[in-house]
Amino acid sequence: MTQRDLTDEQWARLQPLLPPQKPETGKPSLDHRRIINGILWILRTGAPWDDLPRRYGKRGTVSSRYYRWRKQGIWDRIFADLQAQADADGDLDWTIHFVDSTVIRAHQHAAGARGGDPATEALGRSQGGVSTKLNVRAEGRGRPVAFVLQPGQRHESRAFEPLLERGAVKRPRRGRPRRRPERVVGDKAYSNRRIRRWLRRRGIRATIPRKRDERRRGPFNKALYKLRARVEHLISRLKQFRRIATRYEKRAENYLGMVTLGAILLWL
Repeated sequence: MTQRDLTDEQWARLQPLLPPQKPETGKPSLDHRRIINGILWILRTGAPWDDLPRRYGKRGTVSSRYYRWRKQGIWDRIFADLQAQADADGDLDWTIHFVDSTVIRAHQHAAGARGGDPATEALGRSQGGVSTKLNVRAEGRGRPVAFVLQPGQRHESRAFEPLLERGAVKRPRRGRPRRRPERVVGDKAYSNRRIRRWLRRRGIRATIPRKRDERRRGPFNKALYKLRARVEHLISRLKQFRRIATRYEKRAENYLGMVTLGAILLWL
């Protein structure tokens, strides 16, 4: 184990959420911890799979585990289970959530997915060239709740409703999964009638500054708005993973899998 592999404490939290090491039929799969550490090495460094150090196993074995688990929804389930555990412990803040977005530069190899189109694969052109827009929702303590991808040139306000509809947290023996926070904080990009009306209908309060050409109505809580720095810090932490800071995956779902992996580490 290297210095940047999963710690024993992280592994103790992650291991119970993984598929069984020995399936009911067939050969036992290679050690989960070793394989996941190899996947996380790719996430941190942004290196091609062919550059994976041999200590983590064969390149094909490690990469196929990542893609197979992504397709089976295992990364998403682990992410959801960690949130559910935090919620059960009273450690998930529903009083206020933050939304923001960032443009991710796409590597030249990210284009040209077979059978896909740029809109479906969340690829577009912004000022920085071919890019993807990563929309992020954070809970009150600044930890990730949900993500939505768009082509780089698309306005982030169009992803607002999908971002708030995602991130439902299961609550055992406590009724339906919870999805909606009490308040949402965002910048001026989210200030329009459609979004404010959508929030009012669902009983969600908003701290969103109005644009200059809008009629100002009611008080604006600057102290709450300053807390929006938490989602900005979250985006910065996610971009410390080079496979997130630059998009190398052709398929949007595979890139989103990398984002989910980074989010899992932030919850461990």
